[in-house]
This record gives sequence, C-alpha cells and structure tokens, in this order.
Amino acid sequence: MCGIAGILLAPDAADTNALRAIGPMAMALRHRGPDGEAFWKSREAGIAFGHRRLAIVDLSEAGRQPMHSASGRYVITFNGEIYNFRDLRRELEGEGHHFRGTSDTEVMLCAIESWGLDTALQRFAGMFAFGLWDLKKRILHLARDRMGKKPLYVASTREALVFASELKAITCFPGFNPEVDVDAAATMLSKGWVPDDLCIWQGVFKLPPGSVLSVTAADFANARGAGSLAHRVRRWWSLADVASKAQRDPIAGSDEELTTELDRLLGLAVKERMIADVPLGAFLSGGIDSSTVVALMQAQSRKPVRTFTIAFGESGFDEAPHAAAVARHLGTDHTELHLSPAAALEVIPELPRIWDEPFADESQIPTLLVSRLARQHVTVALSGDGGDECFAGYSRHFLATRLRRQHELPSSFRRMLAAGAGLLAQASHRDIFGSLPLSASVRHGLRGDRLNRLAGLLAARDEDELLRQLTGSSTNSLLHRKPPASLAVAAELDDLLSRLLFDDMTGYLPGDILVKLDRATMANSLEGRCPILDHRVVEFAWRLPTSAKVRNGKGKWILRQLLDRYVPRSLVNRPKQGFDVPVGAWLKGPLRDWATDIIATTRLSGDGIIDCAKVDACWRDHLRGNQDHFRDLWPLLMFQAWRNEAMRPSAPSTHLSYDIELTGD
Repeated sequence: MCGIAGILLAPDAADTNALRAIGPMAMALRHRGPDGEAFWKSREAGIAFGHRRLAIVDLSEAGRQPMHSASGRYVITFNGEIYNFRDLRRELEGEGHHFRGTSDTEVMLCAIESWGLDTALQRFAGMFAFGLWDLKKRILHLARDRMGKKPLYVASTREALVFASELKAITCFPGFNPEVDVDAAATMLSKGWVPDDLCIWQGVFKLPPGSVLSVTAADFANARGAGSLAHRVRRWWSLADVASKAQRDPIAGSDEELTTELDRLLGLAVKERMIADVPLGAFLSGGIDSSTVVALMQAQSRKPVRTFTIAFGESGFDEAPHAAAVARHLGTDHTELHLSPAAALEVIPELPRIWDEPFADESQIPTLLVSRLARQHVTVALSGDGGDECFAGYSRHFLATRLRRQHELPSSFRRMLAAGAGLLAQASHRDIFGSLPLSASVRHGLRGDRLNRLAGLLAARDEDELLRQLTGSSTNSLLHRKPPASLAVAAELDDLLSRLLFDDMTGYLPGDILVKLDRATMANSLEGRCPILDHRVVEFAWRLPTSAKVRNGKGKWILRQLLDRYVPRSLVNRPKQGFDVPVGAWLKGPLRDWATDIIATTRLSGDGIIDCAKVDACWRDHLRGNQDHFRDLWPLLMFQAWRNEAMRPSAPSTHLSYDIELTGD
C-alpha cells in the first residue's frame, strides 16, 4: 500500500522544470507511505513518477518503486496489493521468467510484459491503482481495480496531465487552480459524500473502478480538459456485465452447497489477504461481516489473530461487548479501546484535511480511531466492508422485499400507514419516547429521521419512486441548488433488490464506504484489506438467488449460515447497529461553539449553493430541541469546514531539490 503521483507534460509545455513538482506531490502523500520515497523521470519524454512506500510484501530494496520491468520497457508506480501474486509468479516461472525479489509489483510487471496489459488485469485479484509508462510506445496507462478500493485522481492543466492517490497531491502541481464544482458540492451536501463520478474540484475526475485510461502526450494535447480525458477511459471489468450475466445464469444448489461454496471462496480470499511480511490483524465489531472475516482468519492461523474494537458507550449502540464475546469464542488476541466523547471530538478538526474531498459520514470518526488504535500494533488490518452490499445487509434491502408486497395494498390503506409513521416521527422529535424503558435497537428504529423516511416509502406511488426513495436520492433542505440526477442503474436488472444492490455497489460503496476506509487507514499508515470484496466473491454473490440474501425478514442469510459454522448464533444474532456516533447531541453540547463558528462562515460562501437563512433557522430549531436536524446540518458543517481548510494559503514549496534526485534518462 502506497501513495502514487505522476506528471505527463504536454508536447508544447513551456518548461520541463514542471516535472520537479513530483517532489512536493509525493511529499503530500507521505502518510500513505512512511517507509520511503523514490522518483523516476524522463525529461525527454516529459514524464515523472513519484512513490511513497508503505512496505508490506518484500521489505527489501527489491520491492522499491517506481520499478522497471525486466526488459526495461515498462516502469510502474503502484498502490495496492495483488493477492494472488504467488500463483501468478509460479505460472510465470513455468514460462521461464526469473525474479529478483519477492514483491507483487515485480510479478505485475512480468505479467503485463508477458501477457499484455488487458489480459494481466483480468488475471489480477486485488486492490490497486497504478500508473504504467510504456517506454517503447510512449503511452501512459492509468488503471484502477474492479470495485474501486484504491483511489486515483486525474487532472488536466494547460501544461500537463497529473494523477495521484489523493487530491492534496494534485493541488501541489503549480499549474492547477482549484475551483469548487457546484454539482459535486450540492450532491455532497445531500448525500454526505461526493460520488465516484464527480469530483469537488473542477478539472479533476476519478478514474472509474475497473477501467483504464491510455494516453500519449499528443493525445493529451489534442484532448485537453478532464472531461475530454474521461471520455477516453475504457472498462476492462464491468459490474453491469457481471450483474446481467448472473441473472441469465443463476447458480444452482441446495442451501448447504451454496454455503459451502461461499466458505471456500471467502476462505481463499481471506487466506490471500493474510500474506504480509509485517504484523497483521483485523477490525472486529462483533457484527456478521467482521465476525465472519475474523473467524476465517483464525481458522487458518497458527496463532491468535490480533483484533481491534472501539467502544462508544455514550452512543447507546456500543458493540464492544459483542466483539469481545466473539473474540473470546474464537480465541483472538483482542484489544478494546474505550473512548470518551472528548477524545472523539478531538479528531473532528482533522477530518477536512484527512478526507480532502468534503465527507460527512459520521462513522468516519470511529473508523479513524480504530485505525489509529490498530496501527499501534499492526501494519495491515482486514475488515468486513462489502458484506452489506454483496449480501443485502441494509434496512433498505429488507424493506425492498416487504414494501413491494405492501404496495399491492390499496393506496388509501398505504396512505393511512404513512400518516401513522409520520405521527410517530413527530413524537420522536418531541422526545416523547425519551422516558420509556426501550432498548437501544428500538430507540434506533424510532428515530425521527427513520420514521419520516418510512412514511415516505409507504406513500410512494410506484416501484420507480420506491427505488428513488430507498437509494436516498433526496435533497438537503438547506440548499438553493439541487444536485444533478444520479446515474441510472443497469437497465437489464428487473427486480427491485438487484437494482438496489447495483446502485449500492456503484454508488455508496466506492463513494462512501471505501473512501472512508481508505482515508482512515492511510491517514495512520495502515493498510486495510476487504476479503468480502474479492471479485470472485462479488461475482458469486450476484449469481445467488434472492432467498440466499434476504430470508425471513433478515438480510445476509447465507453469510449468517456460514458464520454459524464458526460462531454460535447467540453471539451475533441481534439487530444491525453500525458505527453510530451521537453527533446530533454533540451539536447541542460540546460541538456547539465549533458549529456556530462554522455556520457563521457560510455567509461568506456567495456561490448560491447554500440557503443561509434556512441554515440559521434550522440551527436555532436544532438547538432548541424542537427537531433533530443532524442529517441536514452535519453535511453542511463538514462541507464548510472542508472549504475553510481548502482556502488556507499553502506554504511555499521547499522541495525543489528533488529534481536532482530523480532517476531516469
């Protein structure tokens, strides 16, 4: 796992000294790679690569990047891991190839040189983003993994095409002048995150998951502008194709046979992700996903697996006791950190810098803190991310099956049910349930925002409107500007649950979940690995019948069956809780002054996105306790905090000496 950056100058670039910016660009990514940095450039070709190394596999100099292929034709700067590299290496050795070291990067280069880029990509099982320069044809190839686990930003200026793992490196290039993209901003303020098909800065795009951009300097000169470059992107793997083929060719088998096949596939994915030359552990919440990953790890380990949990007792949704129970049963070496609200609040000022696009998923706070905890003991941590998207674990997935039946009821009866849910929401906003002896999970279900959403779902006119509401395509009430319409789901998918899962995998997963994990782990120089998102597991999940995902009113049915083989159901059989943080309450308490100051700066925005009068009224209403406006206020606060951070003048570069350290022709 590393940080990568690159510059490709236009043929008519005024000054090849612009390549010297690769030094500051790489330095901006030092948290992603604290174990070293290196550079390569060809002044004659007008290209430079930078690399910050987090050494995971082959800690020697033989694993250092940028790395040249054996023949010298290719040079690569690579971020990620190829988990099946040992199998690929044996195959390549059988073809007569020899290797200097033991890194997966060297295997990648050999595979590309031997089989061609497209074939090699199809053979790679892993997470990756890389820049590859073909010295023979003078083509720059940028590629990203199937699910979008590793980020890759691409920007176009008058002088150059630049790419990097994070935006903070892009902004170090002297020809880049950042300006906010209002569509991305409006979408973030509604969703809480910037979708993968948008970027907060104009002139920048994210290379889509499962795609390649191949470009020469001349191509770039003829297609200046990020939009023109984006049109040159081609897919080497398509989730839409996977989903459509799966519906035409569903997998057959008994419940036991399907569970056994999942056990095999996920066990292999876990085994491959346990390959590392550094200490390794796992995040354990005690839920279905992380418990399954840890169970499969422990089943294949000769010593106790290191597991980590953050305890948030104040939130009312503390999963630490459940995680501890699972850890005791499996025999892991478990570390639990109990955090006070004050400790969690201390990290909030760091969030805009770490997530250098505005980001307002409040679970980023515990994710950042558990990553910080884990990094004290290990360099790699496996997580259960992807279980909900692959196997239908969100409430909207269960609701899809329930509401589809309820929408067959007379519309008058559904309107009556919707009105009842609305009345319960009003009662929740007035805290009428506060004095009742209710469990944490029941209180979670009776939150006003959840009840209001249920009322809207019950009142939906048809399945398309139901889908729009279930995918959360709503607009923040504090905005002047509506966000653009989201991309359409695959037209070939004709059942509601599949359409929801596809939307989650192409939207929420790469835009929120994987961004959250990548930035939280890499801010702490920790590598996060997601075995459930192995492409073989994903493709298997799409071929499963709906009944293997949602059954008896619960999601992730087959994953639960698999976990039953390793952990007693009594330890994990409880309502889904998630990484909840009491931000709404904090805004009325310890975060009040901070939020008040942030809201005051919104008046300086002047971009027509935010309705400042509505913000003031909403904030007063929230402070008075009339209604919990956390869902509207938190994205606004995180966006404005990000903008305040982004507007700070950057320090002058002190890295001009990097030019003499670059290697190359």
